[in-house]
Amino acid sequence: MLTGIVAYSDMPATGEFETSDSLLNRLQHNIVWGQRGNFLDVPTDCPQRDERLGWTGDAQVFSRTAAFNMGAAGFLTKWLRDLAADQQPDGSVPFVIPNVLGPRAGGAAGWADAATVVPWNLYLVYGDRRLLAEQYPSMKAWVEYERRAAGAAHLWRGGAIFGDWLAFASTDPSYPGATTSKDLLATAYFARSTWILQQAARILGKDAEAVEYAALETAIRDAFRREFVTPAGRVGENTQTAYVVALQFGLVPDSLVPDAMRRLVTAVRERGNHLTTGFLGTPALERALSDHGQLDLAYTLLEQRTYPSWLYPVEHGATTIWERWDGIRPDSTFQDPGMNSFNHYAYGAIGDWMYGVVAGLEADPERPGYKHSLIAPHPGGGLTRARAALETQYGRLASAWTLADGRLTLDVTVPPNTSATVRLPGAARARVTESGQPLTAAAGVRSAHPDGDDLALELGSGEYSFAYDYPARAAIQSRIRARTVARSSSFSSSW
Repeated sequence: MLTGIVAYSDMPATGEFETSDSLLNRLQHNIVWGQRGNFLDVPTDCPQRDERLGWTGDAQVFSRTAAFNMGAAGFLTKWLRDLAADQQPDGSVPFVIPNVLGPRAGGAAGWADAATVVPWNLYLVYGDRRLLAEQYPSMKAWVEYERRAAGAAHLWRGGAIFGDWLAFASTDPSYPGATTSKDLLATAYFARSTWILQQAARILGKDAEAVEYAALETAIRDAFRREFVTPAGRVGENTQTAYVVALQFGLVPDSLVPDAMRRLVTAVRERGNHLTTGFLGTPALERALSDHGQLDLAYTLLEQRTYPSWLYPVEHGATTIWERWDGIRPDSTFQDPGMNSFNHYAYGAIGDWMYGVVAGLEADPERPGYKHSLIAPHPGGGLTRARAALETQYGRLASAWTLADGRLTLDVTVPPNTSATVRLPGAARARVTESGQPLTAAAGVRSAHPDGDDLALELGSGEYSFAYDYPARAAIQSRIRARTVARSSSFSSSW
């Protein structure tokens, strides 16, 4: 008799997510089990083959999702200390932490940017300024490495060694592939890390450095636009990843965002409503779509069941997240027996979008650690209900919506000693009730005001149940206010 024992670092489960779609529920199950299988002292890329290394790129894109699913503060703080300890004297960050590959195995954009992205994500989720202060020298050293590599032109050429790792590949002669240039990705991440460093400097009271890095980020953004964005809104190689990274990192001029979005939508539609993104593009894809008025298309991608998609592995029996979109091909053959993990959590970064957009639970970057929360659910696709809950340091935060017979019900829990802004999509104030009473009679509702097509409510702590007649396709027409640059992605990163 054989008994399997799951071994992983002791982290309490903190997040919950569930919908009316059993496949999405299974996807969430796979995301959590991929995290459990890989979070053993260090965040390994995979637990089952001769590798099991702390690849920085995987942790960078997944860190925000990880911190929702489990109490990962101690785990990732310890790993960031390891990262700083293994960082080279010139600021280069190794490919893997702990570094077992040697001093020259480092400096890859998107991977080494874990030095800035992961501390920032943990600050947003836990609100711990001490972590930012502790990691600040490491964050600064990495940005200065990028600055030297980019030179006076502020274009980092060739630094992104891995690029958009494992992006969709095809032998179709009519399709040029999903290859996004390493120069574009390296410069984009240079801008992103510089923006994060500027934010950290401001928070820590390093005013002179905040001004310096704000100016540097502006120079990088301008250089990116000159090099990679055409006057017609084409970005780089016209790939999905080129658009989503540029959009989510604030690198597309406002006047060209509509053109860039049209091109992104076309890039998705031309592939039969399938993604073509790899490790760096995937975490930002759904955010880019939903932040810019394409919530319906974002849901189409989320619910896509054919290859390549998140649900394709689920329908093929996956119990964790696959390393490759085509780990098992539609004809049941294996993609690559030499490098083909079926427990590799990077693409599980979609969890952050499901929790933050589908269910609507977000941290407020101006009051991090869920001292003030943003609750903005966006019903869509074929879902009739979705819920998410998070055990914050103040208590349970929850959002659960149900759509039935033309009425939307949203149940909200705001923890003690906190507040929240709740956005009701497509709602008119006079038609909304709370626990069966008019809003004017609802205790805890501090204010209510229209915000575009939505109704914004300011709430104190407590439990609430809002209900109203839901206008047809309100969720599809309603736009999420672009907060990516201000909030982080898993990137956003994601992405």
